[in-house]
Amino acid sequence: MNISVLGCGRWGTFIAWYVNKVGHNVTLWGRESSKNYTGLKENRKNDYLILPDEIELTNSLENAIAFADIVIISISAQELRSFANQLNALNELQGKTFVLCMKGLEAASGKRLSQVFSEELGKHINVAVWVGPGHVQDFVRHIPNCMVIGSDNIEVTKKIVKEFNSDLIRFYYGQDLIGNEIGAATKNVMGIAAGMLDGLNYSSLKGSLMARGTRELSRLIRAMGGNDLSIYGLSHLGDYEATLFSEHSHNRKFGQAFVEGKRFEKLAEGVSTVKALNELSLQYDVELPICHAIYEILFENKNAKETLEELFLRPVRFEF
Repeated sequence: MNISVLGCGRWGTFIAWYVNKVGHNVTLWGRESSKNYTGLKENRKNDYLILPDEIELTNSLENAIAFADIVIISISAQELRSFANQLNALNELQGKTFVLCMKGLEAASGKRLSQVFSEELGKHINVAVWVGPGHVQDFVRHIPNCMVIGSDNIEVTKKIVKEFNSDLIRFYYGQDLIGNEIGAATKNVMGIAAGMLDGLNYSSLKGSLMARGTRELSRLIRAMGGNDLSIYGLSHLGDYEATLFSEHSHNRKFGQAFVEGKRFEKLAEGVSTVKALNELSLQYDVELPICHAIYEILFENKNAKETLEELFLRPVRFEF
């Protein structure tokens, strides 16, 4: 098939490499002004991989869309609405399938990314999400993992899984789009919390974080109309090893740097996601104690050590 990948950061470039590896024709798009795009154009490599010669690089969004049967989008979650609006001005969208390969929620509204995308492009567009555990650094060393493809249309899900499955990534059908999207986005918030615990030398509390974090987020998913058991699948709990413990996790590293008073320059999607969760907590009248604590630390200047101690070490109460 003809596949276009929109976004040439760490993950987008890997996706182009991977989809080419499993036998498809690939075009990788990036903005002309992007340092990532310029580096790939000049050297055909980044810090993680070398781009095969058969992958076409372009800065023409129109050409990338016209080329593709399936369009994979890998950009910052907070840029998706404006980017989708830009896509809507192009022709030849009809009949194409779009796969959102990012994990987040719209900060201002709390909306899921598939909702944002459909609002801008219309309900007639096939949209799916690609979520679950895995780091580029591991995949390019041929260390396998399992991930999830989900959509509201099971036939679309099956088609994408069939085309992308391999020995390197085993894809599962995601049959609960709400649960998969919320789970994938919120694991980044738990990653920030884990990093804060690491930075405070409270890493032993990650067990409590995992147990209580999944429980509070399952309540949110149920309130939103999803399956609360989805939180225990690959999109969330299954991604904890890669997010709460891995040296490669941007969100964990951000949380640790934050409490240590250090700067962290790379994208940590959980920062925007915790804003969205604060909004969803109000919309659906669901208490999210861990998420609220991280919000207070990041945006209300609460002391991280005191706030997390109060959260995890408060007086005895019934579990959950």
